[in-house]
Amino acid sequence: MDKNTFTVVNDEGKEITCNVLFTFDSEETGKSYIVYTDNSVDKEGNTQVFASIFDPTTKSTKLEPIETEKEWKVIETILETLQEEVKKKQEEASNNKDNQD
Repeated sequence: MDKNTFTVVNDEGKEITCNVLFTFDSEETGKSYIVYTDNSVDKEGNTQVFASIFDPTTKSTKLEPIETEKEWKVIETILETLQEEVKKKQEEASNNKDNQD
């Protein structure tokens, strides 16, 4: 298994390859989380992103559901921060390109 991908089996028994976006440990909850995508898109055309709890000390990637509002808030905050960073980098790259023209 590639560190950046893993395979899940959906409800119909079909194998789906997922890409790991990032993993992180939360001091607040004491758990490890994995944020990933199966590269599917929603009705608005946005890539769908999923998150689960996982145990990085085991070889198997058993994903546990996130069940508390507190945990979702931690993940949402991290995703929002990352989106802001990506936007800033894109704007900086665009500004640099404009300045070079």
